Amino acid sequence: MKKAIQFGAGNIGRGFIGALLSNAGYHVVFADINEQMINELNEKKSYQIHILDLEKSVETITNVSGCLSNGTDIVDEIASADIITTAVGPNVLKFIAPTIAQGIEARRNAGGGSLNIIACENMVGATSHLQEQVLTHLSEEGKAYAEEHVGFANCSVDRIVPPFQGDSILDVGVEAFHEWIVEEPKLKGGTPEIAGMKLTDNLVAYVQRKLFTLNTGHAITAYIGFLRGLETIDQSIQDESVRGIVRPAMEESGAALVQKHGFDADEHAKYIDKIETRFKNPYIRDEVIRVGREPLRKLGQADRLVGPVKMATEFDLSRDHLLKGIAAAFHYDNTADPQSAELQGRIQAEGFGPVVSDVTGFAKDSEDYNKVIAAYEELKSLKG
Repeated sequence: MKKAIQFGAGNIGRGFIGALLSNAGYHVVFADINEQMINELNEKKSYQIHILDLEKSVETITNVSGCLSNGTDIVDEIASADIITTAVGPNVLKFIAPTIAQGIEARRNAGGGSLNIIACENMVGATSHLQEQVLTHLSEEGKAYAEEHVGFANCSVDRIVPPFQGDSILDVGVEAFHEWIVEEPKLKGGTPEIAGMKLTDNLVAYVQRKLFTLNTGHAITAYIGFLRGLETIDQSIQDESVRGIVRPAMEESGAALVQKHGFDADEHAKYIDKIETRFKNPYIRDEVIRVGREPLRKLGQADRLVGPVKMATEFDLSRDHLLKGIAAAFHYDNTADPQSAELQGRIQAEGFGPVVSDVTGFAKDSEDYNKVIAAYEELKSLKG
């Protein structure tokens, strides 16, 4: 039987990627440091996915097991796997890389065949980043083997998987919509047959479409919703003062994406409509503090807030609402979030202007810099 290793047994791992792999006929080994989760997977060997939509349904995922990602068995599991996927968060990839490298060396020693690795993270080029980390832990023989037999394919993933309380810790709630687009040219040993996995030879376009539309809109909804004192994404997008910034911001990023990648303008407008409908789903209780977490990462110069501004600038397009979204991120004051605390501490110590310039890369007194400064003051009137 085909075997998949899914690093990360959290909600996205179980509710999205692991489920697709199981439904495609793979035995899915979830690798995680959460002993309770691993023990439960090995005892139950199945779990339930609850589709949170107008038409609710429950799907049972079977043919699964668990393995501690920091244990001794994981290397042997990798040595006999057909595919490895991750949903651990971008910052954790460097910690699983040595283990994956050990598994590749064991696979080489055993004369194993092709293996494909796909990092399913909210990060542009996540698999390439993982590949760089893995290669630093391989011998020269291991690197040569990996070059021939191990595919490292980047991807774009899209499914809202909010916190969910079921009868078991394994149960997970998800939205009905999902999209997994994988870089086909990087795969080795033929194309895996996995329903729900779409293949492309132009992944950058789809990664940016998702990052600069779904993730951009999601983040701005969270930051302005937080400012308004609202708790969830669906509450926030129903607030006209929030929607009045979010929708035009997605349209601004959309205009840039159409110019950059040649997307059909009407089709992209429908894509924005679909995303807004997803945000309004009352059955997805997605808290703004979850969506808004790690504001410094989300303000990264290639990420979901500054990235689309740069793309719009490239084509001399309007970006006023995107800049308001950036300003809203600087208002995100959540003491339970280390990055938020760091950001607010820097603003207090250095002043708002210098921090804006340093974090976003906008030159002091440039048009975009001045608009963020002005929007930051303007948004104070929205405080709930």
